[in-house]
Amino acid sequence: MKNIDWQASWIWGEGEASPRNEWRCFRKTFEVPPANESGGGALLSITADSRYVLYVNGTRVGRGPVRSWPSELAYDQHEIGHLLKPGQPNTIAVLVMHFGISTFYYLRGRGGLIAQVQDGAGHVLAATDASWRNSVHLGHHPRSPRASCQHAFAEYVDARLWDAAWVSESFDDTAWEASLAMGAAGMEPWTTLKLRDIPLLTEERIVPVRVESLAKVKSFQATAAVDVRNALVKGSENHANRNAFLGFALTSLYADRACKATIGFVQSHECLRSLSVNGRRLEEQFYGSKPERYVDVELLAGDNLLAIDVSGHIHTGKLQIGVYADEPANVSFRAPAWPGRLTTAEEGLLSDWLSIGPFDTVELLDHQGWRELNEEHPVYVALRDKAITLDDLVAYRQWIEPIAAAHVSEADIFALSVWRKENVKYAVPAELQNAVIPHREPAEVPFFEGYDTEVLFDLGKEYSGYLQFEIEAEAGTVLDWYGFEYMSGQYRQDMFGLDHTLRYVAVDGRQRYESPIRRGLRYLTLTVRGAAKPVKIHSVTMLQSNYPVAEVGSFTSSDALLNDIWEISRHTTKVCMEDTFVDCPAFEQVFWVGDSRNEALVSNYLFGVQDIVKRCLKLVPGSKFQTPLFADQVPSGWSSVIPNWTFFWAIACAEYYEQTGDRDFAREMYEHIQFTLAHYLTHIDDKGLFNIKGWNLLDWSPIDQPNDGVVTHQNMFLVHTLKTGAAMGRLAGDEAGAAELERAADSLQEAINRHLWSEEARAYIDCIHADGRRSTVISMQTQVVASLTGIAPSDRKAVIDTYLIAPPPNFVQIGSPFMSFFYYEALAKLGETGLMLQDIRRNYGQMIRHGATTCWEQYPNFLENRANPDMLSRSHCHAWSAAPAYFLGREVLGVRSLAPGWRKVEIAPIPGDLTWAKGSVPHPAGGRIDVAWTLDTATQTMTLNVTYPAHTEVEIRLPDGVQGVVNEVKLAVL
Repeated sequence: MKNIDWQASWIWGEGEASPRNEWRCFRKTFEVPPANESGGGALLSITADSRYVLYVNGTRVGRGPVRSWPSELAYDQHEIGHLLKPGQPNTIAVLVMHFGISTFYYLRGRGGLIAQVQDGAGHVLAATDASWRNSVHLGHHPRSPRASCQHAFAEYVDARLWDAAWVSESFDDTAWEASLAMGAAGMEPWTTLKLRDIPLLTEERIVPVRVESLAKVKSFQATAAVDVRNALVKGSENHANRNAFLGFALTSLYADRACKATIGFVQSHECLRSLSVNGRRLEEQFYGSKPERYVDVELLAGDNLLAIDVSGHIHTGKLQIGVYADEPANVSFRAPAWPGRLTTAEEGLLSDWLSIGPFDTVELLDHQGWRELNEEHPVYVALRDKAITLDDLVAYRQWIEPIAAAHVSEADIFALSVWRKENVKYAVPAELQNAVIPHREPAEVPFFEGYDTEVLFDLGKEYSGYLQFEIEAEAGTVLDWYGFEYMSGQYRQDMFGLDHTLRYVAVDGRQRYESPIRRGLRYLTLTVRGAAKPVKIHSVTMLQSNYPVAEVGSFTSSDALLNDIWEISRHTTKVCMEDTFVDCPAFEQVFWVGDSRNEALVSNYLFGVQDIVKRCLKLVPGSKFQTPLFADQVPSGWSSVIPNWTFFWAIACAEYYEQTGDRDFAREMYEHIQFTLAHYLTHIDDKGLFNIKGWNLLDWSPIDQPNDGVVTHQNMFLVHTLKTGAAMGRLAGDEAGAAELERAADSLQEAINRHLWSEEARAYIDCIHADGRRSTVISMQTQVVASLTGIAPSDRKAVIDTYLIAPPPNFVQIGSPFMSFFYYEALAKLGETGLMLQDIRRNYGQMIRHGATTCWEQYPNFLENRANPDMLSRSHCHAWSAAPAYFLGREVLGVRSLAPGWRKVEIAPIPGDLTWAKGSVPHPAGGRIDVAWTLDTATQTMTLNVTYPAHTEVEIRLPDGVQGVVNEVKLAVL
């Protein structure tokens, strides 16, 4: 790959600069000179806003770009010489998916594509300009719902409306329009184009291991998803921050006869403060366990006014509603009759929904605060305390606005997939298993008159990538696909708050579709709706896509449970390596800065790759335009700060230097570390403590970590970060700056020990609240951080270290595998590897016993899950939890770096209660370190075999009290 001299222009089509959820297709046919004139080979450079899929002569070549800040947009390069036909016309086709909204991994820009093809001699063969043809993808449904606040949109494609052959050379694009040339490379908002700094991601074909179940089902008859956030809060599409507002959403439920009906709400904890139907308040009649809420109603023949108080603090801000009426009644949504009804032509741009408000934005309030809005928001309060009727539409007409059709999805596939009025299961026919067996005859989906058919596939473990399927169906048959992470027996953990569904409306005959949207899932349901005859499935495939790694690291031992735990840690880390480390492949796919520090350490012991680590670390300072404290997830439209996450980033920069010995990187990052720490130090209060209003998070547990005040663990990590910054300063040659950071660290450490220690409890308290109140909570988390960061003087450290070895039951206990990572670090410093192994077996062993193939975000039934004993964790694949893959290699195999770049390595196994272990650890300079040991516990004799690259100085130590034989092999280095 090489940087290029851009001669191409940015192009787009006519219409909005940043349209909501628009897929736009581009084509260019060009001549390629004969092979002897082209210099051999061809390189295509390309990027787009927001994402692209590239085809050359009908062959899909790649996807991109990697996430980046708009002002430093990354571009990709694809070698396409083998696909070109010298002396003939050749066609480039590009699908550009423009989000039109900000997400947790994308900041809204505007629609655009830039691409350039050069031959081996450097001649430009094709470049985006006004001659490229373009068209909106007419088969894509732009009104598909928001997937979540983290993601963009769910997927809805009608294959009848768009020719899948548009990517081929033979397609006739003369009816398409010419493109609009907007400007040269370097135009706003993409002022700098930067060559991609990591390899292209993998695509590995994964097929399901079996058809898990078959059922005939009935679900809602009418559904809708309303983007309350973007509809009511103007400008909210430009960011992903929380909004707080007051308002209502209204529609009419039309019934063709009087009937009983069920109304269901399946959104996640938003947009449902109260409900009235025909002037009757119904929220006290809700049933179902949150977030699902249902109510049974009597509908009149004709229109029934439905009013929903959607006020609240929202991120996604999506109202998801479904209605089921007893047969033979039919129900649907339609616009209420109100005094401001517009003309028919205008109504074509509108939905069946109205809004009342928003009346005002409000500060974040607790439950009681919502009841005390009377004086400041009298209009809202007057409506809140009554059931809204048609008469109110006249009285409050000045507050009523029709909701644009763009903000209402007339079908909510998630709601249809998770709620079934009837769900009759059948034994899976042997022939249906052909759906998962390659090269067998197609599987026929059973047809049930008057019902939909649900087929559930199991991929065997969680994957992250792109769904493909090949089917045979009649035109108009609806295939609804829905993925989720976990099920056990009859319990299915539906993923409320995430809509990664795909509705595909079939064209007639045999057809193949590949989704351009990344999904993470283990289980996949296909619900066939509206079929006149059985659908045939030829294949269902997931293209697993991740950062390319070699499986260098390995671990096995005398404990089969630890081996299984290491394996789920490995797989979790791999599927959470995209163009950055991400927290999870399903719910978020977000580069959380603090998570990635631990993920990088795990990856070092599994794969040894460094480009992705470096890329993650260098992305963080780009958030300084949002906050000088640096954002906790980047690049993101949510300008949010978790101070600990910034501290972990700075620590990770130092750890990258230790891993690679890259002094230039250390110098570059020191400037950014110094910059942000200077801003953090402005929050030191008159007691000398770090005191801030923010998201003061460390663990999912009931520790006392308020979002305003002095949080002890945060103060301690700041001390550690200041010392880390000082060390980086010395690497950069800034002795004065380093000394200043050390003085700040010493001062803060002294204040912590003066104000945050409880002599009565003989422990560090969790916090001092903003009102000066000292916390009465004592937690393991705070004591772990005190030990790990070296905050405590020796007498106190001796006390708190006893808590780490035997956690007092009255202390708040560790609540997530993320926090366990720091606990294990502290135990390793104390030489308590045996305790670490016990903790890993106990906590991760619960995951294995529940069939986990990946590491969970939380420990089973902890805190957030207590309302539902079947819900063992929110996310079932979360890389901040993959600690065992790091610690088993570092402590049990005993492989530890002693010098930057691993120039010097210690191999000192700690057996714990194991009798043998073997495995490999990647060396960052190339090669790997192989360790295999066997311990005779009766004689305390060890045989230790070690192989390592000759470029590494190695110190080998047997465990204390153990004698034995050491066999070394040095491998020559090229």
